[in-house]
Amino acid sequence: MRGHRAAAVAILLLAVASRAFWPDLALASDPLEPLVPLRTDAPPVIDGVLDDPLWNEAPYVTGFTTWRPDFGRQMVDQTKAYYAYDEANLYFAFRAYDSDPDQIKTSIAARDRIRADDWVAINLDSFGDEQSLYAFYINALGIQADTRYAAGREDPGFDAIWFSAGVIDEEGYTVEVRIPLKSIRFASSDPVEMGVIFERNVPRLSEMGTYPALDPAKGGNFITEMNPIVFQSVKHYTLLELLPGVTHSRREELVEDDLINAGRENDLSLTVKYGITSDLILDGTINPDFSQIESDAGQIDINLRSPLFFPEKRPFFMEGLENFGFAGSTQFDPLRAVVHTRNIVKPILGGKITGKVGEKNTIAAIFARDEFPIGPTAGGHADFAIFRYKRTLTGDSYLGGFYTDRERQDGYNRLAGFDGRFRLNESSTLGYHAFFSRTLWMEEIQPTGEAEPQDGHAVSMEYASTTRDMTWEFLALDISGGFRTETGYVNRVGVSTFRAYAAPKFYPSESVILRIDPEFVSEQTRDKFSGIWETYNSATLRFSMPRSSSFSAGANYSTEVFLREKFDTSGVSLSGASQATRQLFFHLSAGHRKAIYYSENPYQGTSQSVRGSLGYQATDKILASLTYSYSNFTRESDGERIYDYAITRGRLTYQLNRYLFFRGIVEYNHFYDQVTTDFLASFTYIPGTVVHCGYGSLYHRVAWRQGAYVPADRFREASRGIFFKASYLWRK
Repeated sequence: MRGHRAAAVAILLLAVASRAFWPDLALASDPLEPLVPLRTDAPPVIDGVLDDPLWNEAPYVTGFTTWRPDFGRQMVDQTKAYYAYDEANLYFAFRAYDSDPDQIKTSIAARDRIRADDWVAINLDSFGDEQSLYAFYINALGIQADTRYAAGREDPGFDAIWFSAGVIDEEGYTVEVRIPLKSIRFASSDPVEMGVIFERNVPRLSEMGTYPALDPAKGGNFITEMNPIVFQSVKHYTLLELLPGVTHSRREELVEDDLINAGRENDLSLTVKYGITSDLILDGTINPDFSQIESDAGQIDINLRSPLFFPEKRPFFMEGLENFGFAGSTQFDPLRAVVHTRNIVKPILGGKITGKVGEKNTIAAIFARDEFPIGPTAGGHADFAIFRYKRTLTGDSYLGGFYTDRERQDGYNRLAGFDGRFRLNESSTLGYHAFFSRTLWMEEIQPTGEAEPQDGHAVSMEYASTTRDMTWEFLALDISGGFRTETGYVNRVGVSTFRAYAAPKFYPSESVILRIDPEFVSEQTRDKFSGIWETYNSATLRFSMPRSSSFSAGANYSTEVFLREKFDTSGVSLSGASQATRQLFFHLSAGHRKAIYYSENPYQGTSQSVRGSLGYQATDKILASLTYSYSNFTRESDGERIYDYAITRGRLTYQLNRYLFFRGIVEYNHFYDQVTTDFLASFTYIPGTVVHCGYGSLYHRVAWRQGAYVPADRFREASRGIFFKASYLWRK
């Protein structure tokens, strides 16, 4: 891996040096009194019942106030949050009162599938530095979800090892939680000061509340409003985890009129995690298993300007992934990521280091060799080197740097640059990034007859302000035509964009409509390849109502440049969603717009789209869902329908208990006239200790006749596969 070390060191030194040129702009606010938890030598039994002596002695907070749909109102029902600890664990408990316990929305669900339920949460800034937080969610039956938040982005794929239980009773529900200190990263100091916000969600009331109360002038910015909580004499451990695993898979493909063996794999893997300190973790893996237990949901993949984006789900990459977000961007920007680890298709070995060095320095690095890289590759593999550095300033402000490199024997793609975010006042931030790439592939011969490096840049600056009553965003970005990132994801280059966003908020006194959110966007973009300007101007009106219900209507006037031609892309849209009853949830959206047919000879057309989903919780253990996606395209010049594309997907899950579930998925792609089935039995004791058995098939409506495939009335199995995966997490 040529040049990795020098470039990484340069990024680190420049990022630290640049610190001197930026003052600490954040304005200080009055600090909250620290919470002092009870230290115990008699830990509670985590069974969801608050009958342990500990909870009679432990301090608690109450007086939760709402932050959705509005700030500062007392929640309808009272909540108490208790806190305690010993040298190795943090303990929390909740008494969530409810005047109508029969209406509590809950389920015995797979991990991370409880966001629509009644739940309580512990938002924990484990370093107390306002840079990142853990969020631990627990529903009324004790089922878990967890996320990791940093740099303005929440990562729902994060999984930690912790323990919880919940019980519904005549007063509401109670929850107990144990979080081992080995499962989180925290400062190597004594005492350890963290930050905490306790949270509660009541979906039938569309009500979310916290302790401490969130300041409406800060717009619900959790990371800067934490209540300090101080732990004395906790154990600073040296973590060691071993995760051996075994995977077996077998595939069969249809050849002429028979399904024949298309390959099988038997793999052993080993992943090692070592805690250099309580806040710096080293991971290594050999022959890792990166099989996913659930395939990506089908997406409409016709008439696309850029490739589809699929989120990362693979366990090895999840720890520390939140550190690779960058400032000065939104989810709508062409540059979505400079580190998108799904570009590492099949690593044969890998290593990571994530955590803090000193009080203010965060680092994250990934090194991997990819056995099956995307695109033609001399030598059959690609090497990845990724480095991230962040320097904490006051509050949630920071400065950072990136270096990424994808090396092959026939060339390379390298990126280096900086980003940062500065807290201007309690409601406003200024963020920026500046990335520079260099790419050289031997197959891309220039007119000189030689392969020459191609340089590019992506720079952006964003101002954002959020309060109870108003949100503003202003952004300017420039991406050159030669910019490229093969470790990240960019869906368009050669553009300069200026965007303004305004969203006032109104709070009617009527109970039917809880909040009204108008949104206005104006975006002007210059296509550098043609010199033509395009525009996007939209207005949307959104209504929030009880039972987690919402309705929105929008219209936009817009144009888009493709292959040096300008096309009309204006349209209208409607959407609505509701937790209609305790068992039934639905979402429906529809749109009509002008559109482009993306091809070597593009042309103007119109497109209609519909997307709907229906979820039915038959019992606490059985969940059924159905989704439907549809899009079409009609050529404007002659009215010819170019395509109708639809996908129907059904999913049925039986959750026997919190550890074991059975799930079946059937998906029909109407456009390709094919059916996909996916069946899974999954046992997860804790993240890492798992057993999965899966079977999947693909069906086409074809028959083999006279030496060729021809259309048929019945579906024929065209391929099938089975897999078995087991792993065991050992922790010291």
